[in-house]
Amino acid sequence: MRLLTILFFIFSALGADDFIEKRDYAKLLYSNPRSIGCNKCHGEDGKGMIIAYIRKKEEIRQVSAPPIDNVTKAAFFKALNSPKDIMPKYSLTNEEMEILYKYVTRRLN
Repeated sequence: MRLLTILFFIFSALGADDFIEKRDYAKLLYSNPRSIGCNKCHGEDGKGMIIAYIRKKEEIRQVSAPPIDNVTKAAFFKALNSPKDIMPKYSLTNEEMEILYKYVTRRLN
């Protein structure tokens, strides 16, 4: 931890704008934003996936997460700000949501 702090100050003193590349930061956010990563339900590529099967009475139902690799920015932000059903609540900044959106939709340079 101390080494990271020292490196941070060195990079800051040298005028480095970013300590970590945006793509690497976005990947970290996607895999673990605040607890459960987006990838656990939406898949590594954001294309969605089946999470579980549940039995309700005699019927077996599939629980799945939708694809998020082709949603609009407004829909993406809305889902993060007001999750429903089993979607966890994340406390992300607007900048974090923006970089996540660009990462998932392959718009991050």
